[in-house]
Amino acid sequence: MGMKVMLDESVLADNNRAAAFNRSLFDRTDTLVINMMSSPGSGKTTILERTIEALAPEFRIGVIEGDLATQKDADRIRALGAEAVQINTHGGCHLDARMIAKVLPDLSLDDLDLLFIENVGNLICPSGYDLGQHHKVVVLSVTEGNDKIAKYPVMFRRTELVLLNKIDLLPHVEFDLEEAAADLRGIQPASRLLPLSAKTGEGMEAWLNWIRERMSHD
Repeated sequence: MGMKVMLDESVLADNNRAAAFNRSLFDRTDTLVINMMSSPGSGKTTILERTIEALAPEFRIGVIEGDLATQKDADRIRALGAEAVQINTHGGCHLDARMIAKVLPDLSLDDLDLLFIENVGNLICPSGYDLGQHHKVVVLSVTEGNDKIAKYPVMFRRTELVLLNKIDLLPHVEFDLEEAAADLRGIQPASRLLPLSAKTGEGMEAWLNWIRERMSHD
């Protein structure tokens, strides 16, 4: 047990050193970095596509894509004209700061205003790893059910914004917005639940304005 605790502490210490390095680089290049986390299929990539389309006239945007395999999500981002690099974890359930550090030379950070990190789809592992980001956002979809915030409290305790995606499907699924908001308040009172639909565009402007506010203040 003692050896396991020491090993866990060592792994996190190494990660945190890499995260501090990443953050200093982001600050030096004046690049705002948002770490987006969710379970698989929540719609992170679609939200990013709509976000890039809307904000490209205002900001120079890049994306780091994390997946177990394939370049499919990075290809979708590049198709919009944004800079993107892919990290394949080959079975790993999350990105860590050292993975991010390795691909930063492949990005033109001096030319980017805003960088999104799309983490591996998982509501457990990514929550414990600082990547050097400035903000953490979780995407939850109404199709996942009402129990996710209560079942995965560590993830939601460590985020400042929850994007509730696919609200266009609310008439067809059992999802209680008020219950979800109450669960989030109980776990992280400082966090905010923002309902939206990447498909219809409903609620997207509030998300875009949240980004604009951080770009102007950070």
